[in-house]
Amino acid sequence: MKIVIINSGSSSIKYQLIEMPEQKVICSGMIDRIGLDTSNLTYTTITNKIVESLPIANHKVGLQKIAQLLMDEKVGVIQSTSEIKAVGHRVVHGGSSFSNTVEITTEVKDQIRQLFELAPLHNPANLEGIIVAEQIFESAKQVAVFDTAFHQTMPVEAYKYAIPNYLLSENKIRAYGFHGTSHKYVSEKAIQYLTQTAKHKADKIVTIHLGNGCSMTAVKDGKSIDHTLGFGPMNGLIMGTRSGDVDPSVIFYMVKSLGYSTDEVNALLQKQSGMLGLTGYSDLRDIESNAEAGNKECQLALAMNAYRIKKFIGSYATVLNGLDAIVFTAGIGENSDYIRRLVCADMEYFGLELDQEQNSIRSKEIREINTPSAKTKILVVPTNEEVEIANQVFDLLR
Repeated sequence: MKIVIINSGSSSIKYQLIEMPEQKVICSGMIDRIGLDTSNLTYTTITNKIVESLPIANHKVGLQKIAQLLMDEKVGVIQSTSEIKAVGHRVVHGGSSFSNTVEITTEVKDQIRQLFELAPLHNPANLEGIIVAEQIFESAKQVAVFDTAFHQTMPVEAYKYAIPNYLLSENKIRAYGFHGTSHKYVSEKAIQYLTQTAKHKADKIVTIHLGNGCSMTAVKDGKSIDHTLGFGPMNGLIMGTRSGDVDPSVIFYMVKSLGYSTDEVNALLQKQSGMLGLTGYSDLRDIESNAEAGNKECQLALAMNAYRIKKFIGSYATVLNGLDAIVFTAGIGENSDYIRRLVCADMEYFGLELDQEQNSIRSKEIREINTPSAKTKILVVPTNEEVEIANQVFDLLR
């Protein structure tokens, strides 16, 4: 069964064409920096690889470009869209409506649309991917896999807010958690590696997903028990354009004393804050290069970013009552030795000791970057949300 996986992020699209159940990747690629004139496109098959820098205005344009390549006469991998039996879509927010993978219907699309306000950088992009895919792959089943599903195992003391009870029972206001597909995939890979290859305990681990959006999960015995993101995907860690944790009093002050509207505050915290607000750049590669060149604002922003991550490691070590390993993943987590170095500095109390030489190595394989004597493992586990989505789509349709 050929399944196309579309993972529409806030500023990127990752895609794969996978033959199931073999998990054979026929084609894969990515478009990042969407909305800029310098968007990057990669398209890789067994025999061809295309790398381009071109303007990609929005997700619709990006998805149309991907479809053109899949069916291109020279580098394409399918003759007709009828070869595709299913399209699996990553959808960030399922609210209280979705705790499992579902086949997409008009009702499902309406419910995804109703959740736009809770995930304004993601659910609109996710829905756009669904709508375009329905037009391109007309005969394929469209399936949604929700990022919130993995965190349904969080205990009530973790997901409930200290606000009047009716707001949970009647309005479903609670912490839902996000990036669940990634956290599920890398935690399972980490546990497998730790128990089978490293012969190390894997009962208590913290997974750290660092991309344009960032989050951390406390994973106990393979299950999510706490998570940095909550009702919507904007609290917790400092992100590309999102502020992360902010004292709610700041919002009231901006509205009442500074004259901001609530829409303006929302836009500021979602799209103008985080690393962008601190440095003028939203892409960490630009921030790191400027920091290394002596830019003080970029240096401070990176230090703040790492400080926030360190605080949650300590918090989750307490919740887990111990720490067997931490796991770095996603675009920044996998590729930024700079951020990993800052995060792991002065963390010996938690058994974290970074091997600087191992940390500088880039690889697509799971690897340890801790010293041999370290009590707590430090892993880099490349995430593959697309394979995880393909597994769930195949299981549903089978």
